[in-house]
Amino acid sequence: MKKKIATVSLAGCFGCHMSLLDIDERILDLLKVAEFDKTPLNDLKKFTTRCDIGLVEGGCCNEENVHTLQEFRKNCDVLVAVGACAIMGGLPVMRNAIMNAVDPLRECLEEAYMNSSSVYNSTNDIPNDPALPLILDKVYNCSEVVKIDYQIPGCPPSGDTLWQTLNALIRGVPADLPYELIRYD
Repeated sequence: MKKKIATVSLAGCFGCHMSLLDIDERILDLLKVAEFDKTPLNDLKKFTTRCDIGLVEGGCCNEENVHTLQEFRKNCDVLVAVGACAIMGGLPVMRNAIMNAVDPLRECLEEAYMNSSSVYNSTNDIPNDPALPLILDKVYNCSEVVKIDYQIPGCPPSGDTLWQTLNALIRGVPADLPYELIRYD
């Protein structure tokens, strides 16, 4: 029986998904033992079944990210935080440093949409449409929101690192990654 894998990108750059594609022709070997369910790789937007493995890239910047991450935890037996954004918040977490302001979120939005020298905004409006997900008070890494079973470091992790980790998880053995795949210097 093939293992079911789901993937999602939250507040990240999609680089971890690109690394998944960097396993190149080995994806054909992966498809012999696993199939993808909810993932941008096949454009399935909803879970069709319970999944054995969930890969999550990106942290949580808004309420939609939190809801999606909670849905993954509920529908995946093993949940893996992939990359620096999922593990530590990555670049988006830099907005958490604006903590000395009276209203740090407002200051961040004003800088992004009104005060930056590279932004043209003739109305001086900050987007505030009901269709937009509510922005959280700060950026949260995945383990601050749900239980994470494994973490794969990197920005992004290499295709080889993802390949070896997925192979181990599919076989039900610990991922024994060589130093070369997990060092970042």
